[in-house]
Amino acid sequence: MTTLETKTSKPLNIVLWIAQTILAAMFIMAGLMKSAQPIETIAESLPWVTNTPEALVRFIGLSELLGGLGLILPALLRIKPFLTGWAAVGLATVMLLAAIFHGTRGEFSGIGMNLILMAIALFIAWGRLKKAPIQPK
Repeated sequence: MTTLETKTSKPLNIVLWIAQTILAAMFIMAGLMKSAQPIETIAESLPWVTNTPEALVRFIGLSELLGGLGLILPALLRIKPFLTGWAAVGLATVMLLAAIFHGTRGEFSGIGMNLILMAIALFIAWGRLKKAPIQPK
């Protein structure tokens, strides 16, 4: 790697770590809530849960929790760090499906946030899989 490549990838690496940390925190918190709290409690803050099968809510929660952990742990531990990029791809897919789900139900108010989170996840995927991958131990 040349000196120029090192200089251009360090700021990107920092931005990617910040994005990974923020997105991971959001998904871990949301995932814990959807997978561990009683459905009635979740429905108080997320009205869409009321008319959704409990198994789907729990599956979404588990997917978000594991995806959030996947954004941080492989890169941090440098054990199969490419999995961080794939966790980001998975979370982008979850957000695309969430936008479609809410759109089909006429719940348009949250779609913007789904798309923003999807864009951040795609940025992380691009960065960690192509532009600034973390090297394994």
